[in-house]
Order: sequence, then C-alpha cells, then structure tokens
Amino acid sequence: MSAEPTSARPLLRASNLSVHYGGVCANDAIDLHVGPGEVVGLIGPNGAGKTTFIDAISGFTPSSGEVWLGETRIERMPAHRRRKAGLARTWQAGELFADLTVAENLSVASHTVGWRMVVADLVRIGRERPHREVERALELVGLRGEADRVVTDLSLGQQKLVGVARALAGESSVLLLDEPAAGLGTDESLHFGRQLREIAAGGVSALLVDHDMGLVLDVCDRVYVLDFGKLIATGTPAEIVADEAVVAAYLGSADPETPPVNA
Repeated sequence: MSAEPTSARPLLRASNLSVHYGGVCANDAIDLHVGPGEVVGLIGPNGAGKTTFIDAISGFTPSSGEVWLGETRIERMPAHRRRKAGLARTWQAGELFADLTVAENLSVASHTVGWRMVVADLVRIGRERPHREVERALELVGLRGEADRVVTDLSLGQQKLVGVARALAGESSVLLLDEPAAGLGTDESLHFGRQLREIAAGGVSALLVDHDMGLVLDVCDRVYVLDFGKLIATGTPAEIVADEAVVAAYLGSADPETPPVNA
C-alpha cells in the first residue's frame, strides 16, 4: 500500500534513507514525506527502527540517502544546523528543568549561544525575540496561561506539552515527536491530540512516533509502518488498520480499539 503524495511540496522528505550499525540494517531505504499542515504517524513494533529514523533525519546518527527540509538538502548538516533550519524534535526521556518555570524552560531552549548574543545582551538588542517565541510556542500548545508556573506543579500531560513547546520555540517548521504520549491517561492523550492538530493548523507539521494507537489513528493524516527497519505499509489510518501485513506484524487485531501487542 502506498499513500499518494500531498499536493503541496513536502516540508520534510526522506529518500532512500538507510542506517547501519555494523552488520545490522536498522533503517532500510526508507522513503517518507510530511506535507504542510500534516500530522504523519510512524508506527511499528519495539525495535522496528522508529527512533533510529528520527535520530537519522535530525542529525544524531549517521545515515545514507537524502533528507530534504523544504527546498534544502540537510543530510550533511550537523544536528544544530538542522534545528536552526526549522527541524525540531522531542526525546523519549525529555526531562524538563524541574526548578524552572514553564517560560524559563522554553527560554533556555530558544537562547542562542555565541558572541552575537553576548553583544546583543550588552546593548539590549534582541531580548524581545526569545520572549515572543516563548509566547507563540505556549499559545500553540494551549499553555500560555501556565507560563509562570513551575513545571513540577503541572500534570504529566501538561509537562508533555511543555516539551513540545520547547521544541517549537525557535520558529520550527517540522516537529519530530518521539513517544510524546507515553504515560498519559486517556483524557490527557485526547487533549494532547487536539493540541497537536491545532499546532498543525497553525503551520507546523509533525511526524509522530507513538504506541498510543488511539492517538495515532485519531490525529494522523497518514501513517507509515516499520517492521525490522523496512516500510511495510503506508496509508490513511483506515487503510492501515485494515492492512493484513500491519495486523500480523504489529496491531494484532483489525479493531483500532485493541492495543498493539508490543505497546
């Protein structure tokens, strides 16, 4: 099964992307794209290569093939330059700074290090930009009213959204979300999904890796399925849950209410 490409030029595109660890092929010639305003899912059993793929396109592990962000090829860029170009990610263990407020956590992420920042601080130029970026990111995830709260006072679901907001700070165009709903209850997952759709509607596309199939099937426009490093299916959520290869490899049932066997 193969999903049709989006009508607009993709914001993120991986072509023939492969990752090898010695003799092990963790990602095998993967083609994937994320279009403007899309939330795209990437699912599969544990060890299928999902996080490896995110590590590769964000610049944290060596890979072969092409990675495009808009009109720019970025596979030879280091991770920090990909981030500056607009490709942001979250981490499975993305701990926040517990003793800082929500706004301070985001300010740390959006603070530019270097001599230009030192000069800007000395002459009081550019201080408003990080503040505006923080406000915009918190607005996108629905947490603007929580800016002055210490993060440990928030619910787990809100803390997850702070992590997403931290990735958004800095004019991101594509978000790579690695297990953002891990540990969330049903209501928190539903709220997270609604906010993710709001983020996409605001112009920031997302590639979502998660075992919460309710979340993935509810919010994603398209879904890619990995198994042993290979893409075995691509399609709409409805097509994915009806695909026999996906059911056999991962879902364990054609009923979307049934949790995946390896969740």
